[in-house]
Amino acid sequence: MSDSSSSAPVVLDVWCELQCPDCHHALADVNALRARYGDRIEVRLRHFPLEKHKHAYAAAQAAEEAIAQGGGWPYVEAVLARTGDLAKHGEKLLVEVAGELGLDAEEFDTALIDGRHLLIVDADQAEGRAIGVTGTPTYVIGGERLDGGKSQEGLRERVEEIADRLLAG
Repeated sequence: MSDSSSSAPVVLDVWCELQCPDCHHALADVNALRARYGDRIEVRLRHFPLEKHKHAYAAAQAAEEAIAQGGGWPYVEAVLARTGDLAKHGEKLLVEVAGELGLDAEEFDTALIDGRHLLIVDADQAEGRAIGVTGTPTYVIGGERLDGGKSQEGLRERVEEIADRLLAG
């Protein structure tokens, strides 16, 4: 997912799922990277819903609907802030968050029913598997995969080292 049509010289793919507490914690690092690099780095959220999280697949589809409506990142951040609520309330919460953000909640509900974003989510997940993603969050920058599922410690610094090298080169 990317709501920009950026031509940033560096791309950071963040393989994530919106019911994952680790992804919620990783959001602070992602936001710090976006703030530090601005338009020199494009951060793309890539979907990797895990089977252990019942509502992750629907949340990925909802994130794509948020992009279609122009509210991708704010929606993703709002859902990640409520991973516990998502586990309890499922699709109802996804639609509720859309409404809270001023998005068309009825259209979210329809999108979750008609599956219009299934192909995007499936393609992201398949690409993730193909490059060795097994958990979330996982970062890919400059062809290097960094697994953040076990610990976020030191990952932002590692991403910064790679980004700085790519920007200097």
